Amino acid sequence: MEVASRVMEITVISGEDLRVNSRKPVKKNAYVAVRTDSKNSEMTRVDTEGGSFSTWNQKLVMNLPAQARFVTVEVHCKASSGDRVIGTVRVPVSDFSGGLTPEGHLHFLSYRLRNEKGERNGIVNLSVRMKVPVMAAPQQRMWPETVVGGGCEWGGVVVGFPVRSSYRTVQV
Repeated sequence: MEVASRVMEITVISGEDLRVNSRKPVKKNAYVAVRTDSKNSEMTRVDTEGGSFSTWNQKLVMNLPAQARFVTVEVHCKASSGDRVIGTVRVPVSDFSGGLTPEGHLHFLSYRLRNEKGERNGIVNLSVRMKVPVMAAPQQRMWPETVVGGGCEWGGVVVGFPVRSSYRTVQV
């Protein structure tokens, strides 16, 4: 049975040194958009006070398609002229899923943001955890409740293994 998607908990913690056009510090109204694919995206609330060092501390629970290789994180700024993308990072799924760490492990990650020209434009701090799927109990039992043998009902299952004996019978 192949898993079509997994559940990811991503907490967008904060942003550091966020700038508009790589020059002017962001004054207010920054938010983050997280996309796992073209159909799955979530946004944080707008931080109206943090400016260039915004804080969100907001957990987003999202489906992560099994074939996804990256999660896109974009920091935006609301302005009177419209929303502006401050910076973007593509987070490799391999940074928080698989490998040597167990599923369900909480990863704290920081990434450099890049603007549309590829220039450095701040840092975003995240935590990510893959939710471990809970296996449902089977509806039917694999083994019968009782085994009937010789007219008696006994509970449980009996397993027998054939054994080849190397002993010889001695006649007297």
